[in-house]
Amino acid sequence: MFRTKAQSIRAKAKILFREYCSNSSVHGVRYLSSQEQPGCEKFWWLLVFLVSVGSCALLIQKTYRKWDQTPVIVSFDEKPTRIWQIPLPAVTVCPQTKTRPVWLNFSREHGENIDDKGYIRTDNFLAMVCERIFYHMFYSSYILPNKTGSESYANLIDNMSVPMNDIIDFCYFRSKFTDCKSLFRKTITEEGVCFTFNGLSAKQLLRTGASLPQEDHLMPETSDSIDWTLDQGYSPQSDLSSYPYRTVVSGYSSGLAMNLMSNDHNYDHLCGGPIQVLKVLLHSPVDYPQVSNKFIRVPINQEVTIAVKPQIIVTAESLKNYAPERRQCFFNHERYLKFFRVYTQDNCELECLTNFTLQYCGCVRFSMPRFNRTEVCESNMIECMIRAENELFERDAVERRKGDRNYRTGCNCLPSCTSVQYDAEITQNDFEWVRWVRALKVDVNESHGVYLSRLGIYYKEAQFIASKRSELFGLTDFLANCGGLLGLCMGVSLLSLVELVYFCSVRPFMVRRKERTPMDGKQLPAISFVSIAIGND
Repeated sequence: MFRTKAQSIRAKAKILFREYCSNSSVHGVRYLSSQEQPGCEKFWWLLVFLVSVGSCALLIQKTYRKWDQTPVIVSFDEKPTRIWQIPLPAVTVCPQTKTRPVWLNFSREHGENIDDKGYIRTDNFLAMVCERIFYHMFYSSYILPNKTGSESYANLIDNMSVPMNDIIDFCYFRSKFTDCKSLFRKTITEEGVCFTFNGLSAKQLLRTGASLPQEDHLMPETSDSIDWTLDQGYSPQSDLSSYPYRTVVSGYSSGLAMNLMSNDHNYDHLCGGPIQVLKVLLHSPVDYPQVSNKFIRVPINQEVTIAVKPQIIVTAESLKNYAPERRQCFFNHERYLKFFRVYTQDNCELECLTNFTLQYCGCVRFSMPRFNRTEVCESNMIECMIRAENELFERDAVERRKGDRNYRTGCNCLPSCTSVQYDAEITQNDFEWVRWVRALKVDVNESHGVYLSRLGIYYKEAQFIASKRSELFGLTDFLANCGGLLGLCMGVSLLSLVELVYFCSVRPFMVRRKERTPMDGKQLPAISFVSIAIGND
């Protein structure tokens, strides 16, 4: 009985298969069930059909892999961007001179503050922010004690620092002279006290409760951005007075120019190095300045001009539905930073280094953003902080090569979907400032040890072409490619697939239902699928 039922099912399936082959729109299938074709021809057509199916599957797999792994293409935007649509770069100026002689003569006291046990005794000395090579040359073999006073390192450095009036003077901004104090704000960095133009305030840059302690809070406090965000740009209500500042015209006269001063009385050749220079960093207004990583040197008695060419990357709205790993960028609302309100790759990298330093050393550098209860590293932890930074990047290079997941990979610091960077073309000439001052009928004595440099920053062109992330392969493109491959290899269309589903599901059900439908009150005799099949054979 079971054998007869199985034979009946096979016979019905055979009939449905022949019916499908006879009526299908798929090319070559009808030759597989034709009674007129000899067996060798059927085998040949079967081989051709299988090769076509295999080739089509392989090509569709490659198309899917491309759609899944590289769905994004970075191309030039369709329309140029005007310079008034983006802010001027934030400019952070850091003097090589870290202290005033009235507080600490570093070169003179070097060696005098070390006792018989190799300890450095002066708190001011411990708070110095010198070049890293200086530490390795002179103090890596010493055991540095903790400071004895209760004042923070940031406050010590602030108290010792040279005032802005002795560093930045004669500011010329957007075709008019401007008080430098209204443009620059004191900022604490790993290089000590610096001065920042066009940076966001600490209130907007750092999260509440995750900023520097109040006594160390030296970021700009009055520079609030109301009409501008990194993702949306300037609002329609903004004007030229909106912060961060922008300009409408390219060229030197519409940018920022300033005189930078150096004084032999303030300069320290041991800590600051053998060359008197100032370090300048151009960065986005939303980036926390990290001067030691990348900077431009402005030597004394030189005029340095920086022609800025913005590099902006925006992301199409259609990519918001993609996972960040597929589009390889984060929108600001997708990636939460516990210290920073605005996500950028540089802010994320700094937060990653801060967290790793805390894990590695149990404390963080005084210049790093942190929670109020986080311990700040003392001077005896300088070696540990340097080792933590080296360890983080060395692990990343070694373990990525092995394919292992490391701490820096876990930070997941992808680029931001909207980013602003500033490329610089630098020119440098001798600055004959003494002759210039004398031409103004001002007496100047070169023996006083005062030096001037001039720095000018401006946009090179009035407009530029931004880059744009957009879909390389959307879902529509993927389906179109699959349809083209199916049509090329097999002559298959969407209706061909529907046809296959129909013969696998609907058609058997309808045939079975027709068999059971009574006719004139009588049940139809079972259609002899078996006999038909046998007859055809």
